[in-house]
Amino acid sequence: MTGADERRELVVGIDPSRNWHLSLAWAADEAHRRGLELRLVVAVPPLHDTHPRDDSPRRASLLQAGSNALQEGAGWVRARHPQLQPTTSLLDGYPAAVIGGLSGRARMVVLGSRHLSRTAEYLSAGSLVVPVTAQARCPVVVVGDAEHVSQQPTYLVVGIDGSEFSKAALGLAFEEADLRGAALRAVSVWQPPIFALHDERDAVQAQRRMLSETTAGWSLKYPDVHLTHEVPTGHPVEELASASEHALAVVVGRRGRGGYTGMRLGSVVHGLLHRAHCPVITVPLLGGRTADCRDR
Repeated sequence: MTGADERRELVVGIDPSRNWHLSLAWAADEAHRRGLELRLVVAVPPLHDTHPRDDSPRRASLLQAGSNALQEGAGWVRARHPQLQPTTSLLDGYPAAVIGGLSGRARMVVLGSRHLSRTAEYLSAGSLVVPVTAQARCPVVVVGDAEHVSQQPTYLVVGIDGSEFSKAALGLAFEEADLRGAALRAVSVWQPPIFALHDERDAVQAQRRMLSETTAGWSLKYPDVHLTHEVPTGHPVEELASASEHALAVVVGRRGRGGYTGMRLGSVVHGLLHRAHCPVITVPLLGGRTADCRDR
């Protein structure tokens, strides 16, 4: 896999059948902030039809729609950021597989969201968000709602549970906050167990220590980022969604401490993809290791 420092491209998936302006705006702004190349991608899947008839006109129509969307999107990006010269790719294949493959050389992948329920997301023929987020080899941004830039001061939220994935998310969250001149709220949710084996006050204090230890050193690397620590009590999805209600974005690791080792996508990420009212940035273990402020 290409090293993060060598990845100079941001990939955004375009769905010609839906409004792509929100996700493309996020991608164009991010490419502009980071000085990255921007690639717009439309993937046209093979047609499956049991009727013995020629589907070539139908496929030609899909290809033309994809080409038109790419052309319109590229022009829209140039109008928004004249210095950006986006490239376009009209590719054959299932969108999830195509974009997942491109993630191996991308700095970031950006997708739009239809806010489907979990069941609909899994069963939809056009399901893209969950499989790409679960398997991508770079951070994935799902833009279902706009950034809340009217909230002053602007801020991002990062979920921390002490896992290696959440440590990787913390590194990207600091980068994003620094690039935007925004504050960063580090949130570690304590979820009371069904059967309490320890004193709640001690458990919350342990959670606070973990949060302090995990974030230690990052403020030295990013002195302009105002960092706050929060340890709310409740369900992680509910508390993170609430904390990020007016945020620019919420950043989380792809998997946390819960679940089993074979899971590719954690339950908190699943929940946030359907509940958060701001862009959700999901971070894998980049290069197979944890992001560390000393490595940057």
